[in-house]
Amino acid sequence: MRTIMIGALTACLLPAGCASDGTGGQFGTGLGEVLGSYPQSGAAGDLSQFEIDAGLRQALEIGTERVASQIGVRDGYWADPKIRIPLPGRLGEVQRELARVGLSAPLDDLQLRMNRAAEDAVPAGKAIVIDAVKSITIEDAVGLLRGGDTAATDFLRTKTERSLRQLFTPYVENALTSSGAYQALDSATSSVPMLAVAATDYKSSLTTHAVNLGLDGMFDYLALEEKKIRENPVARTTELLRKVFGSV
Repeated sequence: MRTIMIGALTACLLPAGCASDGTGGQFGTGLGEVLGSYPQSGAAGDLSQFEIDAGLRQALEIGTERVASQIGVRDGYWADPKIRIPLPGRLGEVQRELARVGLSAPLDDLQLRMNRAAEDAVPAGKAIVIDAVKSITIEDAVGLLRGGDTAATDFLRTKTERSLRQLFTPYVENALTSSGAYQALDSATSSVPMLAVAATDYKSSLTTHAVNLGLDGMFDYLALEEKKIRENPVARTTELLRKVFGSV
């Protein structure tokens, strides 16, 4: 899901096989033991604060790259039931009602195009998220290493989500235009009487919805990637990650 989504938080905003394994585990306890076993003086053989900071940043950057390569492609959102974006509000209600009688095709097409837009916006979201990783301080990193399975992702989202939404929106709007979603929306609202009578700004609703769920998809999978790096040695693909996350 610069969304989604993780989207993009927005690419994705948002990774081959990132949701397949390595979820759960007692990672927070293990990290506490690491910090308890290594002094912060930076002496030879010790895990220094600098290494903790660099390792955490690298984990988030690698995780974001993996997520973007998974969801920032055709069918990255659409074919994944965990992050597929449904139509919002009245649009979704009418789609479900029409599906019962086999007449939901215009809204089904709109939903597909909206998911295509989220997929297209992920590269911008990825760049935004990676840039935000640079704002993490050494003090932040040490605290986050003591945290739970998704502490770094949760921190990053809390710290950057508002600005990410603002920055991600223009990319999603462009993607919605390019994917034909706005055109499909106009066609659907003019051809479906159940929608024509509602005084709703469907375009604004569709855009906000795509941004929000696009970023949700990105951050959800980034959290999974963080958990994998923390607990699965195979996911630690650099020497720094192996040292920081494998020093228990």
